[in-house]
Amino acid sequence: MDKIKVAIAGVGNCASSLIQGIEYYKALGEGHPDGLLGLMHYTLGGYKPADIQFVAAFDIDQRKVDKPLKEAIFAPPNCTKVFNNNLPDFPVTVMMGNVLDGVSPHMEDYPEKRRFIIARKKPCDVLKVLKQSGAEILLSYLPVGSEKATAFYAEACLEAGVSLINCIPVFIASNKSWAKRFKNKKIPIIGDDIKSQIGATIIHRNLTRLFEDRGVKIDSTYQLNVGGNTDFLNMLNRTRLKSKKISKTEAVQSQLQNPLENENIHVGPSDYVPWLMDNKICFLRMEGRGFGNIPINLEMRLSVEDSPNSGGVVIDAIRCCKIARDRRVGGVLISPSAYFMKHPMVQFHDEDARDMVEEFIQGKRER
Repeated sequence: MDKIKVAIAGVGNCASSLIQGIEYYKALGEGHPDGLLGLMHYTLGGYKPADIQFVAAFDIDQRKVDKPLKEAIFAPPNCTKVFNNNLPDFPVTVMMGNVLDGVSPHMEDYPEKRRFIIARKKPCDVLKVLKQSGAEILLSYLPVGSEKATAFYAEACLEAGVSLINCIPVFIASNKSWAKRFKNKKIPIIGDDIKSQIGATIIHRNLTRLFEDRGVKIDSTYQLNVGGNTDFLNMLNRTRLKSKKISKTEAVQSQLQNPLENENIHVGPSDYVPWLMDNKICFLRMEGRGFGNIPINLEMRLSVEDSPNSGGVVIDAIRCCKIARDRRVGGVLISPSAYFMKHPMVQFHDEDARDMVEEFIQGKRER
């Protein structure tokens, strides 16, 4: 199989975990007993994790720009756990991206090791880099709230003929105008806002569905998330949270036949706790009524290393995007977006979305 040539916008914790993981599974090989540990598919559409090749990377932090990719993924403020530092010398140097609205001003109030330090350098020509690198897919790992920066990279993808996997809650693939532009250019796109494998949102969705299927009326629910990575620090600026809250809330509401009133559902990041680093803790509560109108209350605490938790999902999203390109299918990939993303263009129940993705992989469902 051909290599899948991938560019990354935002060399943060998620990029670090993804790159470590691809090399980790490459070293294990398909026949290893742990070959499927943490993956939904080792081989997908004929492509293995080792077939993913990074050809370009963009960031704005002075500790990463102009550094080899294998070094940049471990540079501050990255703080995710290192589970594989046996990495090859990728022929990729991190290029200076366009800052635009990618950095919140409030970060200046925090220690350097916790926040971004903008490199004093002219941005590269992103469009030129994408074309010269031969990138087929761009992964967007930009900070939450980067509306202008996300639009900038989406425009570059359209101009370069590069697919976009939008891992953040800025609405591109779920926006009709953007979706139409990618369809007209016959460029596959997956988005928006990546789901973790076992994360707060997918658990909340499935518990909501369980209550609904078992005849329990949900009266109210909350999901409170805290963590200590740069993502949580960034989201202390509540003006950057609008799309994030919409994405996470709609992901849960979509599982209900009759959505809850806004005052009875609260889903979203809650606070920044520095010493947690890349550990994310979710506190979830659901209040409902079952047989005989008797109350049923559920409380749950989930603790996960945030960035590796989405790595296996992104590996599948990359390969689904590649097989769509191989088949010359353009526009929003409905099935992969519904299964891998919190805010797809069309919401489905997770078990249905999973079946749709399997059909897509087999070529039975092109969208």
